[in-house]
Amino acid sequence: MLEFLASPLMVRALIVAVLVGLSAPVVGTYLVQRQLTLLGDGIGHIALTGVAMGWLAANAANAANRDAWAVPGAIVASVLGALLIEWMRNRGRSSADVALALVFYGGIAGGVILIGIAGGTTSTLTSYLFGSISTVTELDVALTVLLCIVILAIGLGLKPALFVLCHDEEHARASGLPTVFLSAVIAVTAALTVSVAMRVVGALLVSALMIIPVAISQIVMRSFRSTMYLAMGIGVIVAITGLITTYFYPWSPGATIVLYAVSLYVLVVAFRPAILVVLRWKTVQ
Repeated sequence: MLEFLASPLMVRALIVAVLVGLSAPVVGTYLVQRQLTLLGDGIGHIALTGVAMGWLAANAANAANRDAWAVPGAIVASVLGALLIEWMRNRGRSSADVALALVFYGGIAGGVILIGIAGGTTSTLTSYLFGSISTVTELDVALTVLLCIVILAIGLGLKPALFVLCHDEEHARASGLPTVFLSAVIAVTAALTVSVAMRVVGALLVSALMIIPVAISQIVMRSFRSTMYLAMGIGVIVAITGLITTYFYPWSPGATIVLYAVSLYVLVVAFRPAILVVLRWKTVQ
C-alpha cells in the first residue's frame, strides 16, 4: 500500500501537495471573507501567460530545460496580474467586473499564443492547467517550500490586521490600518499560492483548493481562526488523498483533488446536523 513512497517523484509530489494543501486555504479564508472568491481564477489565467513568458525567456537564454523557467515566469506574471486586478477593483465595482473578465480571457489567450511562439503546443499547457505529478522537480519542491513559508508567514503573521480588513474595510481604514497595502498583500499572496500549486493542482483548479476547504469549514465552525485552521487540515487531507489516488489510477491530480473536496463539501452539508450535535457535545464535555 505504501509502495508509492519508494518513488522519488511521488515523494516530491507529496511534499508539494502537503504544502499546497496547507497554504492555499489560508489565503482562501481571506478571499472568502472579502467576497473575492474569483480572484484565484483570474490569477490562474494570468499565470498561464507567465508560463509562456518563462518559455520565451528560456529560449532567449538558450536554456536546455524550459520548464525550469515556467514557475518563475508564472510568479512574475501572477504578482503583476494580482496587483492589476486589485487596482481595477479599487476603481469601482462595475468597471472592475468588465476589466476582470478581460484579464481572465486575455490571460489564457495570451498563454496559448505565446506558448506557440515559444515552440510549444496547446497540449504543453495541459500539465499547468490541471496539474501533473510527472513534472514536479527538485527545483519545484525548493520553490514551493520557500513560497509556502512566505505565504504562511503573511497569512498567519498578519492575521489580526488582515482579519480587520476583511471583516470591515471601513473600520480598518478608520483605525489607521494601511488598507490599500494590506489589500495588495492579500492579492500578491493569492498570486504566490497559484504559482505554487500549478504543478500539482493546476492553474485552473487551484482556486477551488483555496475556496472549497474554507466553505466546508464555515459550515461547522463559527470563529475566523477555527475556520482557517480546519480549512488548512481539510486542504492537506484532500491534497494527499487525491495525489495518492492518481498514483494507482491514471487520473488528473488536480481534478481528483478538487473532486474529493467537492464530495466532502456535499457530505458535510448532508450530515451537518449530526456534526453540529457532536461538536456541541464535545464542547459541553
